[in-house]
Amino acid sequence: MSRARPAFDLSLYLVTDAALTGGRPLADIVAAAVRGGVTLVQLRDKTAPTRALIEQARALQAVLQPAGVPLLINDRVDVAWAAGADGVHVGSEDMPPSLARQMLGPEAVIGQSVGCEAELAALDPAIVDYAGVGAVAATPTKADAEALSPAAFADLCRRLSVPVVAIGGLNLDTLARPLAAGADGIAVVSAICAAADPEAAARALRSAVEAEKAARPQERQP
Repeated sequence: MSRARPAFDLSLYLVTDAALTGGRPLADIVAAAVRGGVTLVQLRDKTAPTRALIEQARALQAVLQPAGVPLLINDRVDVAWAAGADGVHVGSEDMPPSLARQMLGPEAVIGQSVGCEAELAALDPAIVDYAGVGAVAATPTKADAEALSPAAFADLCRRLSVPVVAIGGLNLDTLARPLAAGADGIAVVSAICAAADPEAAARALRSAVEAEKAARPQERQP
């Protein structure tokens, strides 16, 4: 029996970076972003100790669960399980999605990074719920990520059979192209985490995303 894909909305996907908040509590940034229209949040912190990361995830869950916004954890399947998060996002060097699925169960949301042909070939749509495709543009939050050409990004979107969220260097000035190429939404980091007013920044981004998607001839069919 095939697994039913869990419900989620990739329209405006916030990836957190505590180093960009200017000392403001991350939970406050996330709460403001959700009020502005963020539809999914990924907690990403490559350096935090396990216990601190679990505590941070639980603090974000307290904000997100009442709003009905899913929380995913970057890489750390153990933290997602311990904190009761909604799922994980993994890259090519992280735990294989098949093992993450075994650990978290059929209802978890599992995303996988895709930035090249090999990563596209490695994605199993029976296991993975969405693909994070990029980098769309150069981004200071992931300096080693090579930007895809517009043609390469569009080709990956066309060939993927799962929903796509574009990631990498995205803001109000750069979101139009990946959405026109077929992405179901955009993932942002500094455009919200570093904003003086995260709620207003999220609201502007969500409005722009919805306008771009409405202008497409037809919705992308995964």
